[in-house]
Amino acid sequence: MAAPLTIADLKKLAQRRVPKMFFDYADSGAWTESTYRANESDFSEIKLRQRVLVDMTNRTLETTMIGQKVSMPVALAPTGMTGMQHADGEMLAARAAEEFGVPFTLSTMSICSIEDVASVTTRPFWFQLYVMRDKDFVLDLIRRAKAARCSALVLTADLQILGQRHKDLRNGLSAPPKLTAKHIWQMATRPLWCLDMLQTKRRYFGNIVGHAKNVANVASVPKFAHEQFDPRLSWTDVAWIKEQWGGPLIIKGILDPEDAKAAADTGADAIIVSNHGGRQLDGAPSSISMLPSIVDAVGHRIEVHLDGGIRSGQDVLKAVALGAKGTYIGRPFLYGLGAMGKDGVTLALDIIRKEMDITMALCGKRDINDVDASIISGRG
Repeated sequence: MAAPLTIADLKKLAQRRVPKMFFDYADSGAWTESTYRANESDFSEIKLRQRVLVDMTNRTLETTMIGQKVSMPVALAPTGMTGMQHADGEMLAARAAEEFGVPFTLSTMSICSIEDVASVTTRPFWFQLYVMRDKDFVLDLIRRAKAARCSALVLTADLQILGQRHKDLRNGLSAPPKLTAKHIWQMATRPLWCLDMLQTKRRYFGNIVGHAKNVANVASVPKFAHEQFDPRLSWTDVAWIKEQWGGPLIIKGILDPEDAKAAADTGADAIIVSNHGGRQLDGAPSSISMLPSIVDAVGHRIEVHLDGGIRSGQDVLKAVALGAKGTYIGRPFLYGLGAMGKDGVTLALDIIRKEMDITMALCGKRDINDVDASIISGRG
């Protein structure tokens, strides 16, 4: 088979190699999935301005995100259960990101623990925090992230109540999988996935089991997750978390200019314009459609990043042109991981880098830091 050339190629390969319940988990949105689809399709409505006969030599995509040097304005987004796309998935993705020179963000709901990822990386990664009702557990997560030398904390603000994802309910999603006839069949038809998974001990939520109160074994996790997400989370809690963390703080899940202003008021270092990949409020606008108004509202006060719908380097370039100082990819790297392990994550990043580089040149720019709305047709 020919080597994958696009993120869509990696997606097809991942679908053939990852058990259905886990592929669907990565590849689904809430309810009708209208926001999930809009995240992607709204990028295609943005047209680029072609420029010719300009010097296209010595191009660079290097920039910074929250003051940290990155090889391109892309980070790996925090994604739950990454280690179910491929054995030791978070560890493999973190190593690929480090080698590529982009940030890796570990989810609270990861399979590999904070300590697992720290054991295979040499440079600091970022940690994404869900605020639970058990504040001692939250403090312990922050303490562990500090001990692992994480260089930023990403606070997710849009998961106080879990959105309903029909595919996950129909699939009976769990980590590790339940040993029902349906799940055994799904795994049996993915022998390479099973072989890899048999060789690791990391098959459950590594940041929770053995760390959270009354969660000594895998069976306790669903009950813990259901009961612990805190619906009372408020801006006051953000101030408390910032104080406990004491380092760079990024607030993820901002989709409204008023919330962006409130986030800027907290003194956070950045916000991520995000609708949780279309997995929370179905019917909400796409991330890219809200980016310009949020940049207008707070871009002079706080660094604005974006996630949701990025499937190519062109999408990254469009987001940067509309004011994003950084972007995050979730599904693209998960497809790469499911398809080819660590090499697939590297390939996903390389596909995005090449597409961004070539597109930037054809729009008449050589330095990503010079890219602005002038490369968007009708705005220049």
